[in-house]
Amino acid sequence: MSNAGMSSIPRRRELRGKNSRIEFLKGCTALLRLLPPNLSHKAAIKVLKYGLVPLPVEPDDPKISIKLWDMKFSNPIGMAAGFDKDSEALDGLFSLGFGFVEVGTVTPKPQKGNPKPNLFRLQTDEALINRLGFPSKGLEEFKFNLERCLTNQRGNFGVNIGVNAKTQDGAKDIERCILQLAQISGYIAINVSCPNMPGLSSWQSGNKLTEVILRAQDALDAASGNRRPPLLVKISPDLNDDEIFEISEIGLKTGLDGFVACNTTAKRQIALSDEQKNEIGGLSGPPLEQSAKRVLVELYKNTSGKIPLISCGGIRDAADVYDRIRKGASLTQLYTALIYNGPGLINEIKSSLTKLMHADGFSKLSDAIGADHLLQK
Repeated sequence: MSNAGMSSIPRRRELRGKNSRIEFLKGCTALLRLLPPNLSHKAAIKVLKYGLVPLPVEPDDPKISIKLWDMKFSNPIGMAAGFDKDSEALDGLFSLGFGFVEVGTVTPKPQKGNPKPNLFRLQTDEALINRLGFPSKGLEEFKFNLERCLTNQRGNFGVNIGVNAKTQDGAKDIERCILQLAQISGYIAINVSCPNMPGLSSWQSGNKLTEVILRAQDALDAASGNRRPPLLVKISPDLNDDEIFEISEIGLKTGLDGFVACNTTAKRQIALSDEQKNEIGGLSGPPLEQSAKRVLVELYKNTSGKIPLISCGGIRDAADVYDRIRKGASLTQLYTALIYNGPGLINEIKSSLTKLMHADGFSKLSDAIGADHLLQK
């Protein structure tokens, strides 16, 4: 046998091993979906927390890296907030290939969230409906878990912060979270748009949003040492164009560092086929795609691309990620797609991103940010 033939044998074995692990993980994902949704979620957190199913880690192509807020993201695909609410599985999530992870939503005091059943899989629509509220073990345990993960930090992460259900001063809750977490957070995202927290969405309007942002910025100034983490606001997909314009203006005037667009939707704007389609709560997955893209496009146009955007909602594959980037997103997030497609999804997306980018003549992915808007001028 030639030397070339001999050298190809380990490579073939490596590929077979990698493919068999991916198939194994897909099988595990299918088994998890046989469990009730809440139990399945808890099991997935434990599996990732203890590193039971690591994927082979390969370096990301430098061409798909993104530089933002003085941070380098090895790829633009992030885990959305809502999965790892108490920051238990950060290391395991990075092992799946994410370029960044957003943990939370964390609240200052522990709270149980809404009574069960509060999580529903719409299998035929590949969607979820949740009315979890903000279940949280509280700021103290969240911070302890996060600091434990920092000893083996493998990528950039954001912290999604919220308010307790019976709080008398929501902005004070936000300040408490920031004062405790600013020094250990890559970025901080304020959740003002969860449809399962009564009254929270009203925070997205005018004076109230301005007050929340300014008080959060003051808390960041007080808490920050050598580095001040970027401050973002996570908004709803249910806003109309006038509301998006108002929010854009507030973002520009306050010097906000970014928006996460979007949260889940309380509306049912497209036909759903699953028998659980009428459950009350926030809908995520493919039915959210068009609303999320509309908000992204409006935000980018209103701000002339001056405020970085993280796009979330209905992202399933590399084409979706690339489309959001062309529409103005600097980074993207997913969650629901992982449930239906398994943990190998992130590596599948990354392997296709370079091809999509090159097909459009871009030498690096960052050059494609907002490209659709340039074509329209």
